[in-house]
Amino acid sequence: MKQWMKKLVEQFDMDWGTTSQDSARSNETPSLTEDRATLLYILDIYNKHLFEIQNHSVRKVRAKLDAFAKELVQKDTEATEKTLFRLRQFISSYRIDEYTFVQNTFDDFKRIIWDFADHLSEEAQVEDAAQGDINQSLEQLREAVESNSIDELRAKSREFINFYLKHQSSKNERRSKRMESIKKNLTTVKKQLMEANQTMRRDHLTGAHNRRSYDEQVRRYLQLHEIDKDPMTLILLDIDFFKKINDAYGHDIGDFVLQECVRLLQESFSREEDFIARLGGEEFAVILPGCNVEAAIKMAEEAMQRIRKEVFVHEKFEIRFTVSLGIAEISPNEGADSWYKRADEALYESKQTGRNKYTLAKSSQIKRVA
Repeated sequence: MKQWMKKLVEQFDMDWGTTSQDSARSNETPSLTEDRATLLYILDIYNKHLFEIQNHSVRKVRAKLDAFAKELVQKDTEATEKTLFRLRQFISSYRIDEYTFVQNTFDDFKRIIWDFADHLSEEAQVEDAAQGDINQSLEQLREAVESNSIDELRAKSREFINFYLKHQSSKNERRSKRMESIKKNLTTVKKQLMEANQTMRRDHLTGAHNRRSYDEQVRRYLQLHEIDKDPMTLILLDIDFFKKINDAYGHDIGDFVLQECVRLLQESFSREEDFIARLGGEEFAVILPGCNVEAAIKMAEEAMQRIRKEVFVHEKFEIRFTVSLGIAEISPNEGADSWYKRADEALYESKQTGRNKYTLAKSSQIKRVA
């Protein structure tokens, strides 16, 4: 079996039984054709970029995709055809709900802005009506001037002055109320937009930043790095044997472990500029601006030690877990993809050589351009 295919199957970190009903499970890495390995790779990538949508929690979707992955390694052609048929049905249903979720979120943004625009439009209509009353009063005053009647001119002049003074008083009052209303509405709109923005950039389960937020933050940090040239380090980490935790205790406990992992990471990497994201499943990223690799190693060791010592109590269970890490300091002129790839390869090395450890990434091959 090709090396990339073997590496792909190993990274799933699961017991490969022949079917979900088998009592006997095998830890041997299954042999795959290139077609099946490619499909598994696609499912794995899809798994890492899931986000919470209505009717499809990340936990449940991941469990389904993992079940499909197990079925696809079997060599029974007839069973594979049935699996592919069910997979097509599931992906089709999921994509429709995913599109609906994104569209509804976009509609929420539009509604917030539209409501604010409606309010401003109503204010403008009130001002237009008031201006129309002034124009009508002025027209009556012109008619009095042209009538050559001193009594009518005196009456209309007094009427216009009283009307204008009342109008100005009302206008000032409306302006004050309008500015207060606009200020209040702007505050509301800003809050709603911030909440909507946070929802789109936070992992629903753990509260960590999500993959989208990570990609945006990496771009910003790299732009700053081009200017200040300060060191910066990326840590990628996986929870060891997470699928076995799910299998042994259930997905509720798995969710609890993910939440506790994020809590400990936030306590360990607690500087204001430290950035923690859940990239998908049990994979997390920590960006450490201003940290060279030596400082990052010290922080990583403290985080690993904290996690090792912790006993997580949930309902009747006491759970312990460890993490594996890959650590990469940014190199001069290095891009986001290369930086991530080096950290990911280091993480893979940690998982392949015993887990519960960190590995430093290999040096970047990128050379400084003169």
